[in-house]
Amino acid sequence: SFYEELVSHGILKPLTAPVEGMVVREGSRNYVAPQGISSVVKYYLEQSGADVSYEQQVTHVSLRDGRWEVSRKAGPPEQFDVVILTMPVPQILQLQGDIVNIINKSQKQQLESVSYSSRYALGLFYEAGTGLAVPWAAQYIADNPCIRFISIDNKKRNIESPEVGPSVVVHTTVTFGREHLESDPAEVQQVILSHLQRIVPSLPQPSSIKCQRWRYSQVTRAVPNCPGQMILHTQPLLICGGDAFTRSNFDGCIESAMSLTEAVKPHL
Repeated sequence: SFYEELVSHGILKPLTAPVEGMVVREGSRNYVAPQGISSVVKYYLEQSGADVSYEQQVTHVSLRDGRWEVSRKAGPPEQFDVVILTMPVPQILQLQGDIVNIINKSQKQQLESVSYSSRYALGLFYEAGTGLAVPWAAQYIADNPCIRFISIDNKKRNIESPEVGPSVVVHTTVTFGREHLESDPAEVQQVILSHLQRIVPSLPQPSSIKCQRWRYSQVTRAVPNCPGQMILHTQPLLICGGDAFTRSNFDGCIESAMSLTEAVKPHL
């Protein structure tokens, strides 16, 4: 039903573009978000009618008079009846305040057992009308020590247009990401570009480039035996969820969200 709704609103479309080297699992279907994956999140936030604050880095979660006081890096603390944490698990464990003592020993062990892959993502952006002479929309690279995946993103999303400049997205291998996690991004960018030049020598010079360090890319080991969420405190409710409690794909995110919803309902 989630897929049907998103497809009916044009947020998702079935993937039709050619992707070389993709492992297709029997019975699975692949979709693409023409306006980017953030459009899925924006759609649901719009549906919710929630008042959303962005760029707020939470630092402390503490109990104050039967409510949660949440402190952030900038601005005064705020109080809430229910707190749901869905950031990567290492960031949950970095939070300060009463939460440090509220997470019990067994829960802490479970959370500490979660692991993530790390990688870099590189974006190359071109002026409108630039031609990229590549026969595929995306390609998985099997034998390069640096690059695992290359996508001609507008082609993959099936939104090629003379008004929109093409873009190329490159993901590094997990091993490369791990080995260069603390390296200077500018140096990493040059290494990725040199490998890309060898794989796709026909690519023209882009008008701009963005290199992104992706510290928590995909969950490689999820919280064991978990129903999609973990209740850290019942009254008031403090609960965490997300792909670390299921698996790193859209189905896993929905599964955790449904589980969180059921757990939060009695507290509303």
